[in-house]
Amino acid sequence: MASTSDWFESVAEAQRRAKKRVPKSVYLALLAGSEAGVTLDDNSAAFAEIGMRPHIADLPATRDLSTTVLGQQISLPVICSPTGVQAVDPAGEIGVARGAAQSGTALGLSSFGSKPIEEVVAANEKTFFQVYWLGSREDMVARLERAREAGAKGVIVTLDWIFATARDWGSPALPEKVDVKTAVKFAPQVLARPGWLWRFARSGKLPDLSTPNLVGRGETGPTFFGAYGEWMGTPPPTWDDLAWLRSQWDGPFLIKGISRPDDAKRAVDIGATAISVSNHGGNNLDSTPAAIRLLPSIVNTVGGQVEILLDGGVRRGSDVVKALALGAQAVMIGRPYLWGMAAGGERGVHNVLEVLRQGIDSTLYGLGHNSIHDLSPADVLVPDGFTRGL
Repeated sequence: MASTSDWFESVAEAQRRAKKRVPKSVYLALLAGSEAGVTLDDNSAAFAEIGMRPHIADLPATRDLSTTVLGQQISLPVICSPTGVQAVDPAGEIGVARGAAQSGTALGLSSFGSKPIEEVVAANEKTFFQVYWLGSREDMVARLERAREAGAKGVIVTLDWIFATARDWGSPALPEKVDVKTAVKFAPQVLARPGWLWRFARSGKLPDLSTPNLVGRGETGPTFFGAYGEWMGTPPPTWDDLAWLRSQWDGPFLIKGISRPDDAKRAVDIGATAISVSNHGGNNLDSTPAAIRLLPSIVNTVGGQVEILLDGGVRRGSDVVKALALGAQAVMIGRPYLWGMAAGGERGVHNVLEVLRQGIDSTLYGLGHNSIHDLSPADVLVPDGFTRGL
């Protein structure tokens, strides 16, 4: 359906509306990317290099888009990737959970998220808890236990994030907390977006920049920047550390950030049940190739031994189909659903997911398949030199 005042027909339109509805610093934080943005741009541009091989007859009348990820049945092969402190809308991660639930899919909740895991799971039982290697082992065990008690269905360990935060186009000024001083400083930006201000005014709450899931239930968590500082001060994990962390969780366990076949093998060796081929949406080591370029070599190395997801650059349903044809079981999205939430709250999250659903369905129809599980490399045209077998 065409875009209307309360519905949009593409992720690009969600991004345009988000840019108009939230303060400039908030929008730039959603855009992110590191250094020159080479990886940021390549993540999405690379999909356009892959062609399709459609059929014109004997096309299926109905298509099945459902699959299973980390033990959870989902209605389309797309889940919401964990992202920290979602202050673009008063509902935050709870709104994402509800929007994902409306579309019959799952989400990852960042340990840097602004809403308690108990409330997020109550909004969507298909919630995976994301963790960083942060603090002491006792701290990490406590977080996993809280996630287990809350009903989290799996764990996502994010490893594709380094300290490269400088951006050639300038990093946005973001506050550590919202108080009177902050309100005065950011007033010009906020007053220029009265709709965003009104959403928070109606909720009776200020944007929450704390991280409640890093501490015990009911305790006050550190600010996002405080948590970031603690993560920076924690010695990075070894593969033995990750094997230990795996031993602390008896359910599905995904390692996010794989870009090399040898790391994919190590993830399998420590008992990971899933991996995500990802470069943190271009917020990692710049000049890392697009995630979709890295996918085939990793599928060739560990395909069939572990669930393989792709995270990075997905903007339309045909992108999802291309990733599945090259061996991914599903994809994870970040910016698209955040743009959707910025544009229209939880309904905007649902809207983005339904845009992707429609695109997956129509692409599957054109390729002549009645199930996403029938997709294979034979359905796409990959140009010479496209893949990067690191």
